[in-house]
Order: sequence, then C-alpha cells, then structure tokens
Amino acid sequence: MGGTFTKSMALLHTWAGVIIGSLLFAIFWFGTLSVFGSEIDRWMLPQTRIAVATAPLSLDRLAATAAAEIPAGAKQWRIDLPTSRSPVAELTWRGGDGAEHGRLIDPNRHTLLAPQQSDAATGFLVPFHYSLHIKWLDLGKWLVGLAAMSMLALLVSGVVIHKKIFKQFFTFRPHKRLQRSALDLHNLTGVVALPFHFMITLTGLIIFITIYFPQLHAGAYGEGAKAKATFMAEAYGKYTRKPARAPGQLGSIDAMRATAEKTWGGGAPYFVRVFHPGDANSYVELRRSYAGDVTMNLDQIYFDAQTGRVLARFEAGPVMTAQRFISGMHFIRFDHALLRWLYFAGGLAGCVLICTGFLFWIEGRRAQHAKKGLAGVRVVEGLAIGSVAGIVLATLVFMVVNRLLPILGDNAAASALHEVQAFYGAWVVTFAHAWWRGRAAWREQAMVIGVLAVLSVALNWATTGGHLLTALVQGQPGGAGVVGVAGVDTMLLCVALGAAYIARRLRTS
Repeated sequence: MGGTFTKSMALLHTWAGVIIGSLLFAIFWFGTLSVFGSEIDRWMLPQTRIAVATAPLSLDRLAATAAAEIPAGAKQWRIDLPTSRSPVAELTWRGGDGAEHGRLIDPNRHTLLAPQQSDAATGFLVPFHYSLHIKWLDLGKWLVGLAAMSMLALLVSGVVIHKKIFKQFFTFRPHKRLQRSALDLHNLTGVVALPFHFMITLTGLIIFITIYFPQLHAGAYGEGAKAKATFMAEAYGKYTRKPARAPGQLGSIDAMRATAEKTWGGGAPYFVRVFHPGDANSYVELRRSYAGDVTMNLDQIYFDAQTGRVLARFEAGPVMTAQRFISGMHFIRFDHALLRWLYFAGGLAGCVLICTGFLFWIEGRRAQHAKKGLAGVRVVEGLAIGSVAGIVLATLVFMVVNRLLPILGDNAAASALHEVQAFYGAWVVTFAHAWWRGRAAWREQAMVIGVLAVLSVALNWATTGGHLLTALVQGQPGGAGVVGVAGVDTMLLCVALGAAYIARRLRTS
C-alpha cells in the first residue's frame, strides 16, 4: 500500500511539474524580481535617482504641486509618499472618464519630474507576477492560482517521494553527469527552501481569496453585486459622500496628518487621497504606513477637505487583520533588509528548483525517446528553454531597450510600449530558437544572457553616468537611490558570471 502511494505521488510530482513548470517559472522569476522592484525602478527611471528628503515632508506643498497638474473634472487624486527605498512621491489621478494618469514629484524641490519613459518593474514586471497581464475575466489571476495549487501539490508529493531529506540537504555533486547533478541541485534547493516555498505559495492563494472564492460573502451578506459591495466595504473599508456640485477649497493636509498621527499613536501615513477635488463636499483619506509592520494594515481616516474635521475612521476586524498579516508575509512591504535578501534567495531557489526539475526529466528520457522516435523530449525541452532561459533573456532585453530608447529620442509613451513589445518579441524568438536548436539552445541562450547582462550595465553607465563606483563616492547625489542602482548593476554582473559558468558547464556535458 505504501509503495503504491509513493508511486502515485511520484507520478503526480513528475507530470504536474512538466505540465505547469513553465508557468511556475514565470511566476517565481517575476516574484523574485518583485522583491527589489523599487531598486529596479530606480535603475530604469534615472530621473528618480534623487536624494532622499531629509527635511520634514510638507503635504500641503506636495498638494499644491499636484493641484497644478490635476485637470478640471478629475474624480480623485492620490499621492504616494516617498520612502527610504523610493525617494520620489508618486501622483496619480482619475479623470472624469475614469482613466488613470500619473506623474512623479521630487519631494525636495516640489517639482514634477520628467514623464516616465518606462513601466519599469512596478508597472510591468511586478503585475506579471500575479496577473500575467491577462485581464479578461481575471484569467491571469486564475492561472496563477492554478499554478499555486499545483505548486502545493508538488511540494507535498516531493516530500513523500524524497524520504532521505537530511541526506539530500548535504548532497550536491556538480561534476557528475548533468542528470545526476541536476537532481542533486533539485533536491537541495527543494529541501533548503521548503518552508519558504510552502509559505509564499499558500499566502499567494490567500491574498486573492475574493477571486478564488467569489461566493465567500454569500453566507453572511447574500447574493448579488450590492451584497458583495457591502462585504468589500466592511472588509477593506470605504467612505463615500456625493459631490455638492459647488466650489470648495482644500484645507491643510499637514494639519490632517497631525490629527491622524495622534490618533494612530505616532504612526505616519503612506498616501493621501483627495476625492471630488475642488468641490464643497471634497474629502481626504489618509492611510497608515506599514513600513514597520508585517501586517499590511487597513487603518484609514477620512477628513472633510475644507475644515479638516474627521468624518470616519476604519480599522480592520480580526479576520481581515489576519488576512492582511498573511498578505504582508507575501508582499514583504516592511523595511527589513536581511529578510528582503532571504526572500530574494528563496525566490531564486524556486527558479533553480523548477529549472533542474525540467533538466532531470529531459535528460532521463532523452536517449529513450530518441531510440523510439518520440517527440516528447523535444517538445518539453523547447518549452523548458523558452520558459526558463527565454524569460530571463527577454527580461534583459526589456532592460537593454529601456536604456537604448532614450538615446534614439523616443517619447515617454512610445518608449514604455516599445519596451513591452521588445520583451514579448524576444520571448517568442527564444521559443522558436529552442525548438529549432534543441539541446544546443540551452548553451546558446545562456551565452546571450551573459552578453545582455553586461550590455545592460554598460548602457546604464553610458546613458546616466551611474556605475558601481558611484555608490562608493561620497557626496554623490541620490543617496539610497544610487546604492539601489549599484545593487542592480551588481546583480546583473552576477547573472553574467552565472550564465558564463552554465554555458561552460553545458559545453562539457
């Protein structure tokens, strides 16, 4: 009975990995990059490499800067305040047509920065992690949820079939043949990062509970859109009042912040949002920062925009507080450098786990399929190369194009579009190359990855003057922004070294 159960788990582990592995790698890859999304933003948006504000931040002056940019008829505007990792303030507003627009503000000079010429990490790479950029019927999020459920099944079945976990923790033979070393590395990364992989997968599912369990509210709130809206308001907080259709003034947001900080016992806001700007019934929302907490709290205070009078306050209940704690464990929005690096290492371990699983399956069946004339290995290998090496290569193309387009004089909107087009175009080409070249494509794409990584660093230096030594020179402007850019350059050089090692290793396999 035990043997039958183990065999069934082995079958589940093998085929779930082969079928869903390509999607899982994309999710893990972009999730890993998301850990340092703010730093990648600094790299891709050179105008944001400014010094972290040292003087107390004036929300009133930021609001005055915003007011000059907000068009008449805007329904609301919002300013996300600068942080230690993101020194710029981000202004977004929703026009009368419901479309969202945005600009960046220098909080030191209270001036608008040059328009964004890139979606960068937080606009493209991070959303890819959780939505695959497929918005229709939330299909992207459903596919991510399917991948997460598959990952949980893979983790549990992996524990069942790999009984010698302690031994595998200390076993890695890189100089053995590829199939053996791939299995060793697969087991090692699976064992070392098992708690992290289980936690990050489960919390990812819980975050989108209202999507994966759309009838969650039905038992207590009933069916229909109105019932769901009531549930969402009570769960996540919401205050509304209709515009008066009469002119009104915006009072002191700094005074509102002082009231909020006193109410929160010293907590500070991380964004300010103004509804119905310019209307007599305009109101202001401040939400407490969770930079110092794991829990992504929902603490909100609403003020009358003209008088500063408190209109409403919302605090999440016990169930939502637990959900927001779980969300905080996944998103790691709190300030903790060591944990951030551990998350990054755990994400990379997941990428290695998936890649080596593919390699073990392919190498274990290559000779047998060739002898029988089967196409299975060739098909899976093409998928594996395109979804592993290919997506890394496409990401580097995205970064190279980011630095090339400003040289060519592209405008901001066109640059962002062309970056995305270059990413998908390069990704498609890697799949075609993989099916054309077969096993040789692993090494060839690794070589291209190494070249692109070095080229990215060189182009950053050539187009912005920023390089690794910049972070070491005292008096350089940019502070943490410069250090973050130097960190991205360092990781790109590490990618180049890793790609060179892999290309050399594959040549001798």
